[in-house]
Amino acid sequence: RSEPEPEKLPVAVKAMGEFGLLRELDQAGLQVGFIAGVLGTNPDKAPRLVAQMFPMPPEDQVILIKAIAFSGLPNWKQLLSAFSERMPARQVLIDKYLFGDGKTLFELPLDEGSFVLDSHWGYYFGSGSEPAVGRIVSALAWMKEGDSVDKLTIAAMAKWTLASNATRDKDLLDTLKGQMNLQESEVARTNLREVILAAETFETGKIRRDALAAIDELKAKGPQSARNYSWWGQAGQTVLALGCVAASAMGQVQLGIPCVVGGAVSTAALKYLAPTP
Repeated sequence: RSEPEPEKLPVAVKAMGEFGLLRELDQAGLQVGFIAGVLGTNPDKAPRLVAQMFPMPPEDQVILIKAIAFSGLPNWKQLLSAFSERMPARQVLIDKYLFGDGKTLFELPLDEGSFVLDSHWGYYFGSGSEPAVGRIVSALAWMKEGDSVDKLTIAAMAKWTLASNATRDKDLLDTLKGQMNLQESEVARTNLREVILAAETFETGKIRRDALAAIDELKAKGPQSARNYSWWGQAGQTVLALGCVAASAMGQVQLGIPCVVGGAVSTAALKYLAPTP
């Protein structure tokens, strides 16, 4: 981010498509957010960058549509409309964003799943956006959540990924310190202090263990509908997919490179970690 090369975005997007990283929307949050972040921070170049991404297979165009909508550009609707004729197979989705209830990135509820949180991380990777970090931090307010496994999972993984990424990114760590004065929730501020301390001391393992323990505790104490295997499959997938964002073992975060094996790794790890039904 300190030496951006936005001109390489079209080539990167084509590579993402060739590797099949744009086909599964639930696992493409990082890619969507990254594309959106680059477009959003290069408003004068955005039309040319999008134009150079074509031709694009119809199945990959969903990602581009969402990235344009998530970009935060003041004229994102005009930009999307300008390229609608090149994406006739996706006209229903385009109309949803132009005329319907399609939500932009900062309008999406954080507890909708890993795609939303991953998209915020991707946007930060592509732009260095402090508001994107602020939204991730705001999820820490759910660390005391006693009813919703979805909210607790998102909060726990937000805490872990914030700490893991901040150990490698001083700008992020400085942003987190600034967030101490911006977060309204005392629960968020308390957990943010723990994140900052863990990042500064490189002791993020405890946060990861505590995150998984908190989810296990709520899973055990919650209603039966939240304790069955199918729930663990969904929540466990979120836990492990977001762990890929941290990329602590792969060392990719400091390069701003979205993890490209999240789906395969999280699926394999889920089978290993999931409790026996």
